[in-house]
Amino acid sequence: MGLITKAPRGTLDKLPAEIHKYQYIERTAVDTAVLYGYKEIRTPVFEHTELFKRSVGDTTDVVQKEMYTFEDKKGRSLTLKPEGTAGAARAAIENGLLGEALPLKLCYITNCYRYEAPQSGRYREFSQFGAEVYGANTPTCDAELIAFAYDLFTKLGVKDYTIEINSIGCPDCRASYQEKLREYYAQFTDKLCRDCTERLAKNPMRLLDCKVCDFKEAAPVILEYNCESCGDFFARFKAGLDSLGIPYVVNPKIVRGLDYYTNTVFEFISNTGTVFGAGGRYNGLIKELGGTDTPASGFALGLERIASIIENFPMSRVPDIYIASMGEKATAFSLKLSQDLRAAGLFSECDIVGRSVKAQMRFADKIKARFTVVIGESELESGKVMLKNMESGESVEIALDGIHEQIS
Repeated sequence: MGLITKAPRGTLDKLPAEIHKYQYIERTAVDTAVLYGYKEIRTPVFEHTELFKRSVGDTTDVVQKEMYTFEDKKGRSLTLKPEGTAGAARAAIENGLLGEALPLKLCYITNCYRYEAPQSGRYREFSQFGAEVYGANTPTCDAELIAFAYDLFTKLGVKDYTIEINSIGCPDCRASYQEKLREYYAQFTDKLCRDCTERLAKNPMRLLDCKVCDFKEAAPVILEYNCESCGDFFARFKAGLDSLGIPYVVNPKIVRGLDYYTNTVFEFISNTGTVFGAGGRYNGLIKELGGTDTPASGFALGLERIASIIENFPMSRVPDIYIASMGEKATAFSLKLSQDLRAAGLFSECDIVGRSVKAQMRFADKIKARFTVVIGESELESGKVMLKNMESGESVEIALDGIHEQIS
């Protein structure tokens, strides 16, 4: 009988031989987050659809084309989360977290879902590490966010990437910019795709994200329309990065694909052109979702994309010792000895299959155990055993109760 079905298109099995890479990224991200004052939050994998329409924006590609939306048995519209920020913001409002000491810093690791064409580093189910800050409306906050990500990338060994930044202004100065965009794109109305024709009236900045209508090279630049306050905010943000010695490039074409962004936006781009992380400020999001008017900013990193650009990962842990056994008494003793070693923090394996000693030793070699011992009736009687270093091939006689000290 053949395999009933394969994994759905656009999903990824993270197998035992690879999973240590993701564990390393996740562990390093959370450990670094703690140093910056972040606390972990876990939110549901699906939310009411309205949450994403109100936050991400109903004119964005994410909402119009990419969300996995369904009705439950009572006819309520639910959506698998396409990104992590909206759910974290909803949870912060609903659970009264914004009434605590501010700024509130939250981080999370979550799976997200978007229906888009699968390609290298892009999946329909993917993992994100996200960081969110609520209650700080300063360029210092945004500079610290970048510093957090920069620090994390250094620890992970991410190399040859660029930090690109921009300011998309506040709603007031963005209104004049949007009018200039409408004037610019008016000359291409007969060449725009159906989506862009609708966006031109509702949200012209979305035209800059379109992958079909490529007229953005000569489009007006938003930095030229930042008001004095937004221009000053951006200048101080850059000065903060300069003081930290963090390199960056100003890219006035960055607008991000989600409607909740204001002012600061940024992207982390590998030397192959892959965007493996992005973020910015979203001062209006909490109020839009029904909370008090609270400034916020954050970023999200794609774990699969980061895993693909790290050159060297620490090796996955191998067994400290494999305990081979001969006979029923020795097998029972080996199981108890393995438990004792595990309790002491050592990675111990023993025979639970019933193999011959020869087969057990072959298995120990396959799993790359650092040390091996063979226990039979004579070893139980003498209380001594030969400990073999599998790398050097050397063996030494030790007391059975002295294994822990020898391999620690």
